[in-house]
Amino acid sequence: MPMWDEWLAACRRMVSSQRELFAAERTIAQRTTYDGRGKGGDHSLVIDRRAEDLVFAELESLRAAEQGFTAISEERGVVQLGGDSASMRVVIDPIDGSLNARRTIPAHSLSLAVASGPAMADVEFAYVYDFGPGEEFAAVRGEGATLDGVVLRAAGPGYGLELVGIEGAKPERTVPLLRELEGKAFRVRAVGSIAITLCWVAAARLDGMLTGRACRSVDAAAAQLIAREAGAVVEFPGFPLERAPLDLDARYHLTAAGDEDMLETLRDVQAVAEPAPNRG
Repeated sequence: MPMWDEWLAACRRMVSSQRELFAAERTIAQRTTYDGRGKGGDHSLVIDRRAEDLVFAELESLRAAEQGFTAISEERGVVQLGGDSASMRVVIDPIDGSLNARRTIPAHSLSLAVASGPAMADVEFAYVYDFGPGEEFAAVRGEGATLDGVVLRAAGPGYGLELVGIEGAKPERTVPLLRELEGKAFRVRAVGSIAITLCWVAAARLDGMLTGRACRSVDAAAAQLIAREAGAVVEFPGFPLERAPLDLDARYHLTAAGDEDMLETLRDVQAVAEPAPNRG
């Protein structure tokens, strides 16, 4: 496997370039120009594609130092960089929280995961950068997770489900979850970025999270390792981590909590969510 310091440095260069992009495109009008659909199925913003171009510029430089890898990205889809037989996968969401970014809400992130195989359990390195507060979350499998270099532990104040994050928060998908959470959680938060919300579970800012809409690998691949390395419990209902695919067309719900007891409560809540399409 590669030297993770090189990947960390590359991710930081991606962030620096993206910061310049966001500084140049400050208004809602500037950020609301569409350019077809990305391979992930969503309408693509020009700013999404430009942010992805900045990521791939760094990936091209890394390719020269590696044996090659397969990039899986929201806009371009699957891109082979190097040898066709390369087993390493790099899973990227250049802007996780695109609606926030378009509306100039400072809660969107760069998410990048490097995996040695085809499933969530195979992720070896993870990086999430939250452009709002300028926070850097990172993890290496078996070595723990950090926030701005400080070790993360998903250990909250011990009040149970005091704060729960909900992602995919369309009203018609959220209302059933809220009904089930009644009497089980004190407050809810909807950040608008699965990667950030999972990292907040890792940082014990949230006691747990669940999804009203099925997510994609690019949304969760990096942050799920960060959360697990911080001691949180992460599940993709119906998909053990060893079988939760990193393929772009896979769809699955996501449930996470600071400990198993809280996750057990959220399992029952997650069960009322709209079923994930059979694309995994």
